[in-house]
Amino acid sequence: MFLHDLKYSLRSGLRARVMLIWLLIFPIALSTLFKIAFGNVYESVELFKSVPAAVVTNDGSTELRGVLDSMESSENPLMKVTYADKEEAEKLLSDGDVQGIIYSEDRKLSLTVAGIGMEETLLKTFCDQFNSRVSVITEAASKDPASIPAVSAELMKELNSVSEEKLTEGNMDYFNEYFYNLIAMVALFGALIGLSTAVDNQANLSALGARKNCSPTPKSISLAACLISRFILQSFCMVVGVSYMRFILKIDFGDRLGLVYLSAILSGILGVSIGFAVGSIGAGSYDTKQGVLTGVIMSLCFLSGLMVADMKAIIAEKLPIVNDINPAAVITDSFHCLNVFTDTKIYTVKIVTMLGMTLLFSVIGFILTRRRKYASL
Repeated sequence: MFLHDLKYSLRSGLRARVMLIWLLIFPIALSTLFKIAFGNVYESVELFKSVPAAVVTNDGSTELRGVLDSMESSENPLMKVTYADKEEAEKLLSDGDVQGIIYSEDRKLSLTVAGIGMEETLLKTFCDQFNSRVSVITEAASKDPASIPAVSAELMKELNSVSEEKLTEGNMDYFNEYFYNLIAMVALFGALIGLSTAVDNQANLSALGARKNCSPTPKSISLAACLISRFILQSFCMVVGVSYMRFILKIDFGDRLGLVYLSAILSGILGVSIGFAVGSIGAGSYDTKQGVLTGVIMSLCFLSGLMVADMKAIIAEKLPIVNDINPAAVITDSFHCLNVFTDTKIYTVKIVTMLGMTLLFSVIGFILTRRRKYASL
């Protein structure tokens, strides 16, 4: 009897327009737009790149060349240097091939740039530091010539003292948060098919509910079959959505893809259970409950950062408990943990939280729906 009900619940679910539009077509379309909008922003804007600069030496200084050669030998050098004469350097600057021209004359550096930005500021800072250190060496030479090698070595080392220290081996592209939030929104939109599960099993809210309550099949079996079918359908939609983002759009979810799918499936089941619980409360119509549920889902997604990426961080600073109980924030955190942290401690906490919420909402839905009695049908 259970398998019979499960089969027909799956078939009816596959014909539902809500599932086709909101759980399959909508996430594919929106994730594609996100990719177009944010796809290369992090690489082109946020990641540090060596500043291209032309160097013109008129004094035969070996100190500057030594410093620049030392910098370029590092893994992530400050500058990418091109040595040229004045005319060639000016052409490189006008063509946009370099961000500035460094002139060396009488062991003093001067700078010519064509714009004002971060890269030009870095070049200016380098020139100022070099000039100040040359002045210190010159002063040391006038007082104690024997100290020149030690002072020179120490000061030149400071010019290239900045090194990259990674806080994590994961992907730090914060634009991925939009994709995590999109997955969370799709998962929570599973509440709409969970809502239909509750409504379709209540005789006072739907004709199908009236027929089911007249059926000799135990209500618990019919309800369980319907709910599990929705879990299966939502899990399928979540797997399709994540697979599209990972393999078609090439979104970096990290190297633990199995756990990513686990998070997606559990988050989808959580969304269905939320809708199931909401649909079991009160005697409002399906349309009324759907409107309220949609508004709640969008509010939860807003608080987790779907519309404003920094929103979750702001809430974490002002009222952190909200992120701990907001299903959308819990879902996005599970993906964030997998992509950023090497250990799974925090990820496990998020998974356990999702399982606890799913169990709570499912129990609420079962209790309220099964205990409902009708005077007549």
